[in-house]
Amino acid sequence: MSETADHYCLRSQLSWRLVALQALLLAMLIICLISALCVTGFLIVPRDEDHVISIVQSAVARDGNGDLILRPTAELKQLRDNTPELWFLVRDRQGHSLSEGAVPSEFAKIGDALDQISQARLGWQMFEDDPRKPPARLKRVNSDAGPVQVLTATQGPTSSVKTALATTLAFLAVALPGLLLMACATFIATPMVVKRAFAGLDTAADQARRIDFRQRGSRLSADHLPLEVAPLVTAVNDALTRLDDGYSRHQRFVADAAHELRTPIAILNTRLESLPAGPEKTRLLEDSARLATLAEQLLDIQRFDQCRNPFGRVDLVAVARNVAADLAPLAIAGGYELSLDSAADHVETLGDRAALERALTNLVQNAIQHGGRRGTITIHVGNAATVDVTDEGDGIPKHERTRIFDPFYRLAPLDRGAGLGLNMVREIARLHGGHVSVLDGPKGGARFRLTLPPAPFAS
Repeated sequence: MSETADHYCLRSQLSWRLVALQALLLAMLIICLISALCVTGFLIVPRDEDHVISIVQSAVARDGNGDLILRPTAELKQLRDNTPELWFLVRDRQGHSLSEGAVPSEFAKIGDALDQISQARLGWQMFEDDPRKPPARLKRVNSDAGPVQVLTATQGPTSSVKTALATTLAFLAVALPGLLLMACATFIATPMVVKRAFAGLDTAADQARRIDFRQRGSRLSADHLPLEVAPLVTAVNDALTRLDDGYSRHQRFVADAAHELRTPIAILNTRLESLPAGPEKTRLLEDSARLATLAEQLLDIQRFDQCRNPFGRVDLVAVARNVAADLAPLAIAGGYELSLDSAADHVETLGDRAALERALTNLVQNAIQHGGRRGTITIHVGNAATVDVTDEGDGIPKHERTRIFDPFYRLAPLDRGAGLGLNMVREIARLHGGHVSVLDGPKGGARFRLTLPPAPFAS
């Protein structure tokens, strides 16, 4: 996976986008509703109840005797000209009053009963009173005549600013609570819906994490997946099928090639044995041995990948003896001494004897090839089911010790080895539940340690 992959949270994106969509739809609905009410006339009458009160507040004053009067302001004149049914009543707490127009008797009788009320709207009960009677507006204001109480039922036109403000407040009063409620429901419900919808995808992801490249036929489950995700899982399964087919063809080719190589290698060995002894014969035998080892390694790759023998109790000391006996001539011909020692007569593990012999053979052959053609190659079997192969060569740099187990990796570019031997050792160790590591040898060379699980004591 790319380290710069741009991941995002589907639950979060869905939640925010749904809330934005809900807000947009709700705003459009409110706008359409308000527009429809405006067109049909059912919206609140676009009249300002405080319009008359503000004009009277600016015009009211007192004469020399302290009585309330109205100054002839331009706004008052315009109001009188545009409003034939104009009426209002102004009074102060000292009992002074003035009025204009025909004050309805219901309001004229109020007197000082509402002196302690700063503002009120006096209306009528729907369906029981005459709907033609307009409600009255009472408000106490500060004027040039001091605090006065103005009562009127006449309304003036509402300004565009007040209309916009009233519409905005009405929108917020209706839309905001609904939007908050829907947003809460969205943030609660969306994660639950997404989690339930993608439960099958979580299962497929767990299966994908458990896929082992050494096991063929692994597939992801396509059960309980959304229709939008199912094609992705199907495509992954198809890719796994193609990989399995390609790997099988590769394995068949490797096996066939290895089998075909064994015959000419055997013929070559027979002809080399008939040559007179000498350095040239030794080098040719080493080269032939490397070819034979490569063919066997290629066959081992197929053998260990396809069918593994049932594990049994294996004596590592006996395995070491067999390998030492088989490779002693090759080691001596390469200029080495081959030494075998063990901490006990029998050290047992559970495994495949042939595979363990092949692993130890690869380690010894690696020491012969890279030990510098000097000193002693030592095979040591420890009590804890460990097998050490030590040489006295130049050793292996620490930064290369993990890479040398990769397939086809060679420490030296001109190395004549194929780079499969140590990788085979690692795979055999993993197959047996163990591991292989590289340590420093006591005399500066390399020490390869094969660590395996000890066999339980026989009952």
